[in-house]
Amino acid sequence: METTFPRLLMRHAQERPHDAAMREKEYGIWRAHDWAGLAQLVEHLACGLHEAGLRPGEHMVLIGANRPRLYATMLAVQSLGAIPVPLYQDAVAAECVFPLNNAEVRFAFAEDQEQVDKLLEVRAQCPGLQAIFFDDPRGLRNYSEPGLQSLDALLQSGAQFAAREPGFFKARLEQAKPDDVAAMFYTSGTTGNPKGVVHTHRTLLDRASAGAAFDKLTHREEVLAYLPPAWIGQNIFSYAQWLCCGYVVNCPESAGTVMIDLKEIGPTYYFAPPRVFEGLLTTVMIRMEDAGWLKRRMFHAFMDVARRVGPALMDRKPVGAADRLLYALGDFFVYGPLRNNLGFSRVRVGYTAGEAIGPDLFTFYRSIGINLKQLYGSTETAVFVCLQPDDQARSDTVGIPIDGVEIKVADNGEILVRSGGLLKEYYKNPAATAEVLTADGWYHTSDAGFLDAQGHLKIIDRVKDVGRIRGGANDGAMFAPKYVENKLKFFPYIKEAVAYGDGRERVCAMINIDFDAVGNWAERRNLPYAGYTDLAQKPEVYELIKDCVEKVNADLAADERLAGSQVSRFLILHKELDADDGELTRTNKVRRGYIADKYQVLVDALYGGKSEQYIETQVKFEDGRTGSVNATLRIVDTKIFSPVKAAA
Repeated sequence: METTFPRLLMRHAQERPHDAAMREKEYGIWRAHDWAGLAQLVEHLACGLHEAGLRPGEHMVLIGANRPRLYATMLAVQSLGAIPVPLYQDAVAAECVFPLNNAEVRFAFAEDQEQVDKLLEVRAQCPGLQAIFFDDPRGLRNYSEPGLQSLDALLQSGAQFAAREPGFFKARLEQAKPDDVAAMFYTSGTTGNPKGVVHTHRTLLDRASAGAAFDKLTHREEVLAYLPPAWIGQNIFSYAQWLCCGYVVNCPESAGTVMIDLKEIGPTYYFAPPRVFEGLLTTVMIRMEDAGWLKRRMFHAFMDVARRVGPALMDRKPVGAADRLLYALGDFFVYGPLRNNLGFSRVRVGYTAGEAIGPDLFTFYRSIGINLKQLYGSTETAVFVCLQPDDQARSDTVGIPIDGVEIKVADNGEILVRSGGLLKEYYKNPAATAEVLTADGWYHTSDAGFLDAQGHLKIIDRVKDVGRIRGGANDGAMFAPKYVENKLKFFPYIKEAVAYGDGRERVCAMINIDFDAVGNWAERRNLPYAGYTDLAQKPEVYELIKDCVEKVNADLAADERLAGSQVSRFLILHKELDADDGELTRTNKVRRGYIADKYQVLVDALYGGKSEQYIETQVKFEDGRTGSVNATLRIVDTKIFSPVKAAA
């Protein structure tokens, strides 16, 4: 695309000025912003930032939830030739220090008092930070920090500047080029400091337009923007594709009202990681278990029909008249009301990515008439590499390479990608850039996988994580920890899993239970518990999780290559893994190495043959306080199955 994000904004404002561009919910009421009003807001913000001293090529940090003013500020920054850098709003203050200093940030946008306090806390460690502009003034009336200013004051000065120099904004828009840097996104920093991924207008818009063409997106779509703007997936769906297509982006009131807002909006284009779909299904199943006998019976009967008939209907395959009639009845009595209750009654295209999704979970949504598909991409590829066509959605692949993408598999099984959406570089890190980008334009994804006979990409694990069992009966067998962890997480009772086994004789795992799902399971069995730690160590819960682990083992045994990855021992952790405790990234990816170091005593106990181990762990609460949680954890052996030999 030979254009830029601000130019796309102005095009929509000129072609349909009074159409809704964004909506936000405040105090329970949805308020719309049209394209003309948004364009004027961006112009005044850009003029205000210019007058405040923001210059082309500079970085400006933005911390907050999805809000029209946050996106308008991003557009204003880009209009000046500067570079917006969104950060995770749930990151603790210390996590902001590296990006602020690495990007030499002088200006920051903070949504509210929480984010202002975060920036003020680390200001002494970030000497370059001069100005902080806040959107929501609540709680900030008595703050008198130098450089702290409301966005309203910035807008007022910007409006005055625009009146004095009416040609300034337009002239700046015309100076911008598609190959100028448009944004920088910091990676999650699984193994060290995060890296700043630099993208141009061209790279982001290339992939956004390719994805839009693949799914025939138009300006009539409705999108709910509820994931962190700092995550490139949310940025592509609610910013890049929004400006490509001109559809409406809806911003929920808060994280706590997302499910209500989802039902009110009824999006037509929806994205969520597997954990969101898992949570929704868990809620549905909990409610059904608590429902009356007749309602439960009808639900399960029609769900049997849906599982048998629904996926074939979604894939446009022939279905008998009797099954079509049964499915229609099920749609009237069960599937339709269920889609409406979930907020998916209007979803035309739904995507999930980031982690593998369980086959049963994937089939459930497609069987009730939701066009759920998988995609593959990363921050460095501007998300869209592979997508699943509507009639080729499968749980075991991530789709086919879309327009403009080339894929090849290296000798070590690593997936290499070439497309128009690849990062320009890692900021101030030429060594890391050289590691992932070849001279002829191929990007090393670090993912191991292969293309199947139908041209669909299958991902096994991270290349660096694929190891080997050493010693014992499975000496030399492949060990794919993420593959094992994902299979464990397919069960609704398991929220997180961390598997170890590389260089060892056997595989062991540490597991987090899903507190809501297991709690409901326990309550229906009159099993009392006093909290997560108590519930996790119940013998009955261990038997429940042991059954899940052994089902995974049986499944792994059916694949000769992965039979050695069966879990021989496991324990259930006494606390939930948490990003604030450093155990997960801000995108909820397990930091396996960090966890191994932190819980070395547990790893030693798993491999040392112990049946229990005492541990005390420091935890950080949401209000910043610290405390500790301790327990004696049980360690359980599981059944290992003999590998199933492939037929000759």
